[in-house]
Amino acid sequence: MESDPTRMCELLVGLPDVNVLGIDDVVGQPLQVHVELRGSRTGCEACGVFAWVKDRPVVDLVDLPCFGRPTHVLWHKRRLWCPEPSCARGSWTEDELGIAAPRMGMTDRSGRWITEQVGRYARSVNEVAVELGTDWHTINDTLIAYGTALVDDDPDRFGVVEALGLDEVLFCRIGPWRRQEFSTQIVDVGRGQLLDVVPGRSSAGPMAWLAEQGKPWRDQVRYATLDLSGPYRAVFDAMVPDATQVADPFHVVKLANTKLDECRRRVQNETMGHRGHKADPLYRCRRLLTKADERLDDHGREKLLGLLRAGDPKGDVTTMWHAKEAVRALYSHEDSELALEWVERLAADLNDTDYPIEARSLSRTLIRWKHQIAAWHEAHVSNGPTEAVILWRVRSSVFDVADRASFSRRRHILWSASLTSTVLAPA
Repeated sequence: MESDPTRMCELLVGLPDVNVLGIDDVVGQPLQVHVELRGSRTGCEACGVFAWVKDRPVVDLVDLPCFGRPTHVLWHKRRLWCPEPSCARGSWTEDELGIAAPRMGMTDRSGRWITEQVGRYARSVNEVAVELGTDWHTINDTLIAYGTALVDDDPDRFGVVEALGLDEVLFCRIGPWRRQEFSTQIVDVGRGQLLDVVPGRSSAGPMAWLAEQGKPWRDQVRYATLDLSGPYRAVFDAMVPDATQVADPFHVVKLANTKLDECRRRVQNETMGHRGHKADPLYRCRRLLTKADERLDDHGREKLLGLLRAGDPKGDVTTMWHAKEAVRALYSHEDSELALEWVERLAADLNDTDYPIEARSLSRTLIRWKHQIAAWHEAHVSNGPTEAVILWRVRSSVFDVADRASFSRRRHILWSASLTSTVLAPA
């Protein structure tokens, strides 16, 4: 058992070959531990002459919390110089990778810890910064350094991807006018794993990324999921033409609900001359309309039909309500051939000129995407994992940045952190 107070303090600090010089304990501030390297006088690596100490700069390093309290390690480094006039080495500063990597603002152990926290457990950079008592950029820079090293050491980190998903998300807001910048997330749908983040929501970024992966890798993709997006459909048509494209069921039903709501608001204005008020029949039934029919009890269905009779004289909203339920019923079976016939006949019926304009618009979309919609009944993959990854790792950290350079830095950190999770993820 160790009884020397100085040695006990060094053991608690837990850094290799350091002497603990002292500790600053200021209320409301992080704990500051002053250390120096333990070692004898060193020689010049160029000529072998014993080096002289030029000065002792203090480097402030963010460390792991000590007993739940934010802690900084103040490393009193030695700046050395060679006294030999003929030596070209000049001066240098001592380094110890076990304490911290060069030009890093954190200790090595804290850098590895935050890489695991963000990469494996999907914690936000800001959350980790608050816990360690430092700023966002310190965590950001360290995570880029450690995460990129892990990614570069594992070029085959993706492995075989059989189901690929694309989806866009608001990435950040730039400048004083908070201009929205979007990004596209590329996700392995089968494993629910974020592969990369590319700027924009056009087809250019995903196409360039898929081109970099090579044709043998792309040929392994069997299914491609998307959310009725024309640009992403063009990406899959060009880059993985043999993959089966699957329209996400959630977005198909969402489209039907959107058209239903558009019809309700149009009829509301035509009949009442204003937007919905709380006493208007169509406004009162807006939530009942989007609710699944099987979830309505007798009272709810009677209320809905009564409000439709009172506020929908031409029956347009009622028609769209039945159309929405017909779209939902498409996913009540698993027969792909029946699903394709279902979509074609439903689209043909909704295209009748006697039906509301929203029904005809829904019909045109169903026709354009009929094969992708029916493909779900064979593939049974969706864009759900893509949405989950966006919500979990990207959308939760949307924030304002000052300029394009900051936008690029944020993309880099999300890229390295997400790819780091591939390396760190448990088997």
